[in-house]
Amino acid sequence: MRGVFNLAKMGFEKISRMEIHSLVTEGKKRLSWAESNMPVLASIRQRFENEKPLQGINIGVALHLEKKTGILLRTLVAGGAHLSAASCNPLTTDDSIAGALAEEMDVFAWANQTEAEYYNCLESVIASKPQITIDDGCDLIYLLHTKHAEALDNVIGGCEETTTGILRLEAMHSDGVLKVPVMAVNNAHSKYLFDNRYGTGQSVIEGILSATNTLIAGKTVVVVGYGWCGRGIANRLKGLGAKVIVIESATTNKGSSSGYHRALEASYDGCWVMSMKDAASHGDIFITATGNKHVISGEHFSQMKDGAVLANSGHFNHEIDLDALESKSESKETILTNVEKYAMKNGKNIILLAQGRLVNLAQPTGQGHPIEIMDGSFGVQALCVEYLAKRGDDLKSGVYNVPIEIDNDVARIALESQGIILDKPTDEQEKYTKTWKEGT
Repeated sequence: MRGVFNLAKMGFEKISRMEIHSLVTEGKKRLSWAESNMPVLASIRQRFENEKPLQGINIGVALHLEKKTGILLRTLVAGGAHLSAASCNPLTTDDSIAGALAEEMDVFAWANQTEAEYYNCLESVIASKPQITIDDGCDLIYLLHTKHAEALDNVIGGCEETTTGILRLEAMHSDGVLKVPVMAVNNAHSKYLFDNRYGTGQSVIEGILSATNTLIAGKTVVVVGYGWCGRGIANRLKGLGAKVIVIESATTNKGSSSGYHRALEASYDGCWVMSMKDAASHGDIFITATGNKHVISGEHFSQMKDGAVLANSGHFNHEIDLDALESKSESKETILTNVEKYAMKNGKNIILLAQGRLVNLAQPTGQGHPIEIMDGSFGVQALCVEYLAKRGDDLKSGVYNVPIEIDNDVARIALESQGIILDKPTDEQEKYTKTWKEGT
């Protein structure tokens, strides 16, 4: 162990060395399984090992510490980087993975952290003086700006994995407080088209089923938000035989589709579309996917069926108004792992999954996105870190889209790993499209 994987905090002072060894061995097996299914990162890692583009660079990470993330971190280490890693969520660390990685890098994470422990671990990553950061939700960058401004002098730039994190970064940039360049990894086609749609669509449903062992077919499921994540969830639910209701908001987002457009798309995709107030009495399962606050609130709980199940797939645990849920209940009890039953004052029960946190990543019932999906997303991350290492000093502060060359390269490697080689346009076709684009 590197000495920073806190065994005592995990309760390991109560178990034997043999049991610790068994846990770490299990983590290595899980990492090996992930690695065998991640050809994009394998290709990048091979080049990194030869070229060492990250030699001597300190990288600070706040990501869900599970097996797919482990392969990304190993890839960066292969490129010559020094890694300090924490989780980006108190519930999503796989202890076996954290233990295995702690033999190779500095790890500050364990499962079921308190909020204070979670932030202490982020502080430990910042203490390593990272030059490049990788965030899932913007907590690391935000802490650097609000509590450790002096450490920003070391920072070349950062990468952000999520829609929620990019919204926070854009707000910081708009307010004039963002001091470093950050790559909006979530905006890459190789990320949001596949990770958000296919990855979230599958993993959220897996998380719900793993926690509850109930049937989807025949149930009415309310999906709150029809962005790329909501689209993926709704599409997979329909494939399993659910009746899907979509909730959208009357928003007019600058530079992107409005809530009106997304609601219309959901209707054309075959979903029912209605307000949350109208949907509350119909749903058997409710899934939030908005990145916003209290999209399911106190007025909605009162209208829900007995036994309604609430799950969140947004980054933070405030999409469901948990304070209102507490105030409207007489008691709560944990009935299964990551399953709590709230006995409501109106005589009904409401079931909350994963404490309102990410249902698809809350250990042990959530395993996160499929391995192949994260291979592409983390391939983008690895190449963006390399980009920052080479060009970050030339970039002004702000939020940057992933260069199209990186985006295309990841998709190409993913296809070629499946034996799919695309035809290149002929010279005549290239000339024709160039003429058409130039309007001549």
